[in-house]
Amino acid sequence: MFKVNTLIIGSGAAGLAAALRLSQEGERDILLLSEGLSRGTSINTGSDKQTYYKQGVYGTEPDSPALLAQTLFDGGSVHGDVALVEATLSLRCFMNLANLGVPFPADEYGQYIGYKTDHDPKRRATSCGPYTSKEMCLSLIKAVKAAGVEIWENRTAGELVCCDDRVAGAVAFNSDTGKLETVLAENVVFATGGPGGLYAQSVYPCGHSGAIGLALEKGAIAQNLPESQFGMASIKFRWNVSGTYMQVLPRFVSTAADGSDEREFLREHFQNDTGRMNSMVFLKGYQWPFDVRKAENGSSIIDLLVHHETAVRKRRVFLDYRSNPEGLDFAALSEEAYTYLERSGALFGTPLERLEKMNPGAIALYADHNIDLRCEMLEIAVCAQHNNGGLTGNIWYESPTLKNLFPIGEVNGSHGVTRPGGSALNAGQVGAFRAAEFIARSGRKSCFDPKRAEETAQKVQAHLEKFLSGNRDVHADRKEFQNRMTLCAGHLREYAAVKEAVKEAKALFTAIEAGGYPAKYAPQALMNRQLAFAHWGYLSAIAFQIASGTGSRGSAAVLDDGGNIIPENDTFRKQILETRFSDGDFSHHWIPCRPLPVTDGWFENVWADYRSGNVYQNSAGEQ
Repeated sequence: MFKVNTLIIGSGAAGLAAALRLSQEGERDILLLSEGLSRGTSINTGSDKQTYYKQGVYGTEPDSPALLAQTLFDGGSVHGDVALVEATLSLRCFMNLANLGVPFPADEYGQYIGYKTDHDPKRRATSCGPYTSKEMCLSLIKAVKAAGVEIWENRTAGELVCCDDRVAGAVAFNSDTGKLETVLAENVVFATGGPGGLYAQSVYPCGHSGAIGLALEKGAIAQNLPESQFGMASIKFRWNVSGTYMQVLPRFVSTAADGSDEREFLREHFQNDTGRMNSMVFLKGYQWPFDVRKAENGSSIIDLLVHHETAVRKRRVFLDYRSNPEGLDFAALSEEAYTYLERSGALFGTPLERLEKMNPGAIALYADHNIDLRCEMLEIAVCAQHNNGGLTGNIWYESPTLKNLFPIGEVNGSHGVTRPGGSALNAGQVGAFRAAEFIARSGRKSCFDPKRAEETAQKVQAHLEKFLSGNRDVHADRKEFQNRMTLCAGHLREYAAVKEAVKEAKALFTAIEAGGYPAKYAPQALMNRQLAFAHWGYLSAIAFQIASGTGSRGSAAVLDDGGNIIPENDTFRKQILETRFSDGDFSHHWIPCRPLPVTDGWFENVWADYRSGNVYQNSAGEQ
């Protein structure tokens, strides 16, 4: 049993930033717990041009924290005060990364160039290539190690230790020793990422599973759990096929399971109108997430056709960059697609040649993972990519129902229904800065009874030891809940199926908890336990949301009994769905979004509150 002031669980970009910021704030009693610095989503994921979204700082286009906050708020089901925090700190956190060496591009005057991303009215997006979040992690790891922060790798968190309404540490499995360890802590920064292990069809890296179930089980309130993003991704190597992967107009091909009977299947829907077909494919580049508003007459019809080919017709779908779609005529493209390719100097050749011209790194990326786009087709499917929902945090990123727990990064559900592409990377850095500042400066004193915390931790450890002496099949259970989530909680949802899935999910978790797993599978067993619990919670929230009458929104289409898409009831965009586990089941309710704050401070007054520490007493969002 160990004791620290601040325990950080998770070593992605958010967790690392929190560790570094705490150290810079003068905190020394810090421990970062990680499955491995080379694991997780941040260091293993990206896209053709992975985006970091921030306040604009280029040229003459006006921008401000208030304008950026409005954009974040306009995504729907977002608290205005949190949106303002994420907007205000966006530049500070971005410049911190630039100063650490993340190679964001700037012109000869030092201006950081920007471009538009999805759901973005201005050119606020930037990128340093396919591996932006990886570059962030590498720079942060270097800085965290230089700061002397203690890091324990090869640990899998198994359960949080809680006393009354606050967190007091965690019990984790040490894969090096094969033993459980308890770390008691005044503060727990919870940076465990999104629910990557929940779906069978997923673009989350295989090394990342997420751990939101640990906090849900202890009563941490969550918000907007049904709001996830889905989109087309390669499945042999998990990667979003967004941006130039689509804009170069690859050939969409489906085959039988054995690779025979090759067809350009999109033609069937577009009735050989190749100009419109290829224009829709082009638009998928920067309209990559499936969006119900673009499902019938927009670019998201491509996602639906790919899904129908794989899920209904049971065929395999590929992107072929070696040759053009039959009958490709650049002149027949939409003006937007034609102009983009013309300005890029790419109105020529094959998709591969256009990709070499516009983004050669996109080819090299797959080559690095033993996929040669020059010689083979790229198998794809519609996959889970990001959870816009997650745990609730106030403006300092502390859980309002589980004190001293600070959920940051993707596990924090601040994003609402739709969000500008790349805003998640910003939100993770902002959350890290805010949590670290609050922990270091709020003046909050020790507030848990050490003896009681130790007794609670011993009970938790005994529970997990018993759980790791069971005999259930780890792999069979994981396959069951992943398939259930892909079938019922993906981009197409039907109420009857989801309602039945909730019962099945609860039954599975109950069976897992009672039966346990063999100790030799300890890391996977502990992941299974919290993932199975989480999938019960997510499905329960989705069922409640559908029954409430939200209709289709964001990246999820709700279907009626005839398979038709139910329109959105947009009045729910002004509300947030909260989910909490208590008394043996999940409960849900809608609350109104807190508005955007209108700030008109007087310098001397703000300065006085800052000097006195009064700013840290404002914790909007408390229950």
